[in-house]
Amino acid sequence: MSSGKILVAQGGGPTAVINQSLVGVVLEARRFKHVTRVYGAMHGVRGIINEDFVDLTQETSHNLELVASTPSSALGSTRDKPDLAYCHKIFEVLRAHEIEHFFYIGGNDSSDTVRIVSEEARKAGYPLRCIHIPKTIDNDLVGNDHTPGFPSAARFVAQAFAGANLDNAALPGVYVGVVMGRHAGFLTAASALGKKFPDDGPHLIYIPERTFDIERFLADVKKTYERFGRCVIAVSEGIHDASGEAILTLLAKEIERDAHGNVQLSGTGALADLLCEEIKTKLGIKRVRGDTFGYLQRSFIGCVSDVDQREAREVGEKAVQFAMWGDRDGSVAIKRTGYYSVDYELMPLEDVAGKTRVMEDEFITADGTDVTDAFRMYLRPLLGSKMPDAYRLRPAPVAKILKK
Repeated sequence: MSSGKILVAQGGGPTAVINQSLVGVVLEARRFKHVTRVYGAMHGVRGIINEDFVDLTQETSHNLELVASTPSSALGSTRDKPDLAYCHKIFEVLRAHEIEHFFYIGGNDSSDTVRIVSEEARKAGYPLRCIHIPKTIDNDLVGNDHTPGFPSAARFVAQAFAGANLDNAALPGVYVGVVMGRHAGFLTAASALGKKFPDDGPHLIYIPERTFDIERFLADVKKTYERFGRCVIAVSEGIHDASGEAILTLLAKEIERDAHGNVQLSGTGALADLLCEEIKTKLGIKRVRGDTFGYLQRSFIGCVSDVDQREAREVGEKAVQFAMWGDRDGSVAIKRTGYYSVDYELMPLEDVAGKTRVMEDEFITADGTDVTDAFRMYLRPLLGSKMPDAYRLRPAPVAKILKK
């Protein structure tokens, strides 16, 4: 006899719209008569191992809708990267609680976890439907036109650079903004959508898809500064040299690493400071300022794309529909079908798990310091409606009297 139990969890970095996907799962699942319970795992797969569940069946629809429009992960998250043994423990907990449908909202690592758990269930002959629901601000899931969470983070980046450009125009100098993106530069590239006039910044954009050379970088900055009298620069945290070594490790005296041994790129502020110091000392420019967006772009409240909200809800709903009406596990993918509309497909887990998408060549200019119109056309509809705009005075010069 069917238990009718469902479990949903959230993994990896929070986003502004990940709760839309969570609520999409809960509300859509409650429409099916045979569903008896919808559980949520606190703090992702770690919560599953600890059997730390909450019963979302008892939540009111009204409160769920309020949570849906709130950024960050309502269930909490984790950075655990489960191996085979870890996933076997996950499966044992799911089987003990008679879970029949497992939904995991997350990025690359989360999709791989779903794949392994699915295989464990299959080997044990246990009827468990496993569905991965896409989420990542990095926009680096293969098979997706774009990923929920990215459009809202991109909207924030575009608006932040538009503001930084206005500030820099008023008090000219060099500004360096470092944006998240270890392997993919989509989020940094979004800074280009804040430009309106030809001389607006960012004037230079550097992403992990292209090799970064410090001497060429300084030459680019010098040339731009001489042309405009100022320079606004967008840089991905993951920029690297020809050998693949992170620029941060080449410039910094001390390197911080995360729990997985990776160089800590986000939230340290080191890369911005180091690049600013290079500009000051090598080019002699006095007014040089740097910012590290760090975690601001992930769950910034009040700067959410309505398109992103809608699609994040729909991937949650479609995940439930694929699980209830389909006969296979998989990962929900967003496919663009026009300008602008999307459809949803269920991709095989092995086609997504552990793989990383990077920016396509058609989105990057030949010199690697800007994005193309193709990228602007790709991103603009994702940012949503009512993007703020900036205007300039049309000054009518008054003739000088004393200083002719």
